[in-house]
Amino acid sequence: MKLDAVDRAILTALQENARLTNAELADRVHLSASACLRRTKLLEESGLIARTVALLDPRLAGLPGTAYVSVTLDSQGRAALDRFEAAVRAVPEITECYLLAGQHDYLLRVVYRDSADLERLHTEILTPLPGVVRVQSTLTLRTVKRTTRLPI
Repeated sequence: MKLDAVDRAILTALQENARLTNAELADRVHLSASACLRRTKLLEESGLIARTVALLDPRLAGLPGTAYVSVTLDSQGRAALDRFEAAVRAVPEITECYLLAGQHDYLLRVVYRDSADLERLHTEILTPLPGVVRVQSTLTLRTVKRTTRLPI
């Protein structure tokens, strides 16, 4: 999809605050309200705006811990990957999952309440996932930067 400067301005403004009214958005990008609404709808229909969500503060939500977990499976066949990925989708504490090229098969981002909760996740949820032969966690100490904003 080709984006012009106005499309980029709309996307940048919405990434900063998706709760802007159409009138506020139109004012920021210097368009009439009807033209702004039309362009925004086209961006949604194209799939570029995939969805609008509320971003929660993990600490205030009672999940102050974040770990990145490298997972190695016993097989990289399509059926094994499908089983693992289906199981991961069912675990709410796993907030991100990436199939990797390299030493490990997957990288997971996991949120947890405290060290006992992380131990529970490791022993009761992560290691029993289908096909898992190795789980290696890296705990974060502090978040320096975390954004959902893409540089458009």
